[in-house]
Amino acid sequence: MSNTHSHHIVVGVDGSDSSIDALRYAARLGKALKEPLHVVTTWTAPPIDPYLAIEWSPSEFAREALDESIQGAFAGNPPHDLTSEVLLGSAARALIGLSKSASMLVLGSRGHGGFVGLLLGSVSAACAEHAHCPVLIVHTTKTVDSESAPSSSDEDLNP
Repeated sequence: MSNTHSHHIVVGVDGSDSSIDALRYAARLGKALKEPLHVVTTWTAPPIDPYLAIEWSPSEFAREALDESIQGAFAGNPPHDLTSEVLLGSAARALIGLSKSASMLVLGSRGHGGFVGLLLGSVSAACAEHAHCPVLIVHTTKTVDSESAPSSSDEDLNP
């Protein structure tokens, strides 16, 4: 069996706090493992009025979101070996495809959209199940209010 994995870490971002946290974490991993980062975002064309399409480009919007995510994660000083890419299509499908040649796939636990409170988003769940390399799902640290604070027995289970 041949190893088709190259030495890079793929990071999926969508501009959410969770994906930016995942990007920061992946950068620390990349530095420790001496592997470059390949940061990816995707887009799909929503059904829109053709007159609006003249003024708005979903691919340019995705590129701006990707660049802002990188800026937000690294405050203008990204790792020197970081590459980025905007792909057309489903996020899960694109990331699973990229996982065929990656040493690791890193994602945030929750992106934009979906239902608040779910442990995993649909993209991270699909990638965890179908990726061709190890998948790391980074959970964003949340501020806990007094009503949703875990009981003492819950605290014993969480590191």
